[in-house]
Parts: sequence; structure tokens; C-alpha cells
Amino acid sequence: MRNFKFFIITLLVPLFLTGQVQEVDPPADVKTISLGVVDNAYGLAIINLNDRLVLEFDVLNNLEEDFYYVIEHFDSDWNPSQLMKTEYLAGMDNLRIVDYVNSFNTYQIYSHYRVQIPNQQTRLRVSGNYIIKIFDDYDDLVFSRKFMVVEPMANVAVQIRRSRNVAMINETQSVDFNVTPTTSNFNNPLETIKTTVLQNNNLKTAIHGLKPQYIMGNKLVYRYTNASLFWGGNEYLFFENKDTRATNLGIQYIDLQDLYHSYLYTNIERSRLKYTFNPDINGGFKVTVLDREDPRIEADYTYVHFSLRAREFIDATVYVFGGFNNFSTSKDNEMVFNPKKGVYEAKILMKQGFYNYKYVLIDKENTLQEGAISGNFDETENNYKVLVYYRDLGARYDKLIGLGEANSVQMTN
Repeated sequence: MRNFKFFIITLLVPLFLTGQVQEVDPPADVKTISLGVVDNAYGLAIINLNDRLVLEFDVLNNLEEDFYYVIEHFDSDWNPSQLMKTEYLAGMDNLRIVDYVNSFNTYQIYSHYRVQIPNQQTRLRVSGNYIIKIFDDYDDLVFSRKFMVVEPMANVAVQIRRSRNVAMINETQSVDFNVTPTTSNFNNPLETIKTTVLQNNNLKTAIHGLKPQYIMGNKLVYRYTNASLFWGGNEYLFFENKDTRATNLGIQYIDLQDLYHSYLYTNIERSRLKYTFNPDINGGFKVTVLDREDPRIEADYTYVHFSLRAREFIDATVYVFGGFNNFSTSKDNEMVFNPKKGVYEAKILMKQGFYNYKYVLIDKENTLQEGAISGNFDETENNYKVLVYYRDLGARYDKLIGLGEANSVQMTN
């Protein structure tokens, strides 16, 4: 059975794009990056063409450094677009971020930066995939983030179903969807339409390149057995440290040294336990602080201590994983096994707020095993998004023409 499951999952490998451009993670002194249509947004930034996009981040020093933003356009596969900058951008970019303010009454000094698109100098002209890059005064890339701009031209109906593969029915969830144009019909949809399916706003585990199985009139139908399967995963763990002077949700005790230290309760492996529903925000986070007016500059930074009681994994590395670090696996969120205590430990500097997190593995083949510690259950509540791209015959870029969304709470057989 185990070998059969492995074979099924390997069938999906060609649908995961390995050559696409990747986001650049920030250095240790840049924290709490949020990108979306509102301030302090979490999750993946998907906006309509005329919506406001807001990027915010903190720099943990008192130097009031200069930063510059650059915007680039990409095709549906995250390869550089054929468009010239003037074709997708009205005005100019590579401009200094002038909106910043310093922290107030915090142990950790930081500057909070904010840039809004569109603004007086920069406006987006077309839909599709974008990356915003932040550079410092030395023209070095500090970090980058992906976002998408939608130009609605199609209805996308999404339905989450139990796996049609009986061998994996208790561990996976399947995404079915239909795409119907709202204006004229698609030209040669097998070649001009491309799709991306996302689980919990995580682009790193997205499925790309699904083709319609049926065309019924002007409706494109996607009902795959294996190609649209996702591991069910498990609900995220969470904590809240909006008050640094008292223990909050999920925190065992606190300690004040140079900064506050928040020690979470020790977690255990859940892969061998039964599924238990535990409401979460699917890996997201929200900056919040008690008895303060402006969390952007009055929320402090604390060292959060994570601990996981688990067997030692040979030839694999354990990470703390979530939207707070853009679902990345880097040295900053790597855990170290403490043989005396029999636990994995990590210490991460985080802004006060409410956070979802889970523990994941990277195996010796450098493959993410998201459910190795938390488990995979078909009952898990997950959010799914389907992005639909269209490049008409003779066109030079991929329009993002549709966005559909569903939750596994409404999963059917």
C-alpha cells in the first residue's frame, strides 16, 4: 500500500513547476512582512485590477534606512513576461518608500515601512502574475513577494470532494472545478487556458497545468482522480501573545531578559493520533497588542520558544512553518533536537499577535513532508483557490481572468 501511494503522488510531480522564479526571503533584521488589499493582511495577495495593494514590513534597527520597490510582470508559469515595463506599468517604479514610522514604547526598536499600489507614481495596467521586489540603498535585493491581479472574465465554480482513489481516501482531498466565460467563448481552450490550484494560500505546494477533461458547450470541466489531489494535512496549532506581561493563549510562561521571551507549551506528534477539529486561520497571522492604539508601531517583538516532543528524525530536518514566514524552510525557523529533553527546540523573534503554525519535515531528497509530524486527514478544514489564466491567440501575456474558492467544510463524496 505504501509503495502504491508513493506511485500516485509521483504522478503529480510534472504539475509542480520546479523552474519558476522563487520569492526571496528577507534577512534576519526584516520581519513581519504583509501584503494584501488591507493593512496587516495575511495570506496570498490576490487583488482586482483597480484594487489597492498594501505592502508592510518592519526593519529591526534605528537607522531609518532607504528602501526601493520594483515591480515585475510574469506569465502563468512564473517565467518573465514578454511585456515591456511601460506595457504593464503606468508611471514608474524603482522609487523610494517614503512612508515609514518608528516604533513607540517598545523594547525592540524598529521602523515600520508601508507602500501602497497604486500611488501617484505607480499604477498597474494589466492583470496577471507580479512580483514586488524591495532593494536597499546599495541596490541589493532585500526580499520579494508574489501577488496576482485579476481581471474578471470567467466564473470559476469549485467543489471539494473526497478522493476517488480508495487507497488515499482518508488522507487526501480532491479539487473539482468548472470554468465558464462571462463574455465571449474561449478560443482553443486546451492551449489558451491555464490553471493553478492552491491550498491555504501556499504557492509553494500549488498544482499547475491542469487541462480541462471535458468541454460542455462553453463550460470547461476539471474532474481528475489523482492530478488535483492534495494531502489533507491537519489543523494548524496557534498561540497569541498580545500581552507580554501575562501568559496568553498557548503560552506556558514568559520571561523578561533583553526582550520578552514567550515559552509555548510543548507540542507532540499528531500523525499517529486521531483527527481532532481545532479552528484555525489556515496558517495565517494577525498583529495585535493589548491596550495600545496602533499595533503597527506599538506591538513589541518577543522571542517565541517552540518545542516538539518527537522521535529524532534521521536524515531529515524539522521546521516551524506558517504564513508568518511565508511557508519557508530556512535557518531562521529550523529546529534543533535536544537529546537530554527528547524534544526539538527553536527560538524565533516574532511581533506580538495571533499566529498559526505547524511542524514540517524536509527529507534527504529536499522534499517537503507537511504531514509527517502533524498527520494527513481528509476531515481537515482547508481553503482552496483556483486561478484561471487566458492567453488569446496572438496575445503576448497571460491574463488572470478568474478566481474560484471553496472550503473543505463543504466537502462531498
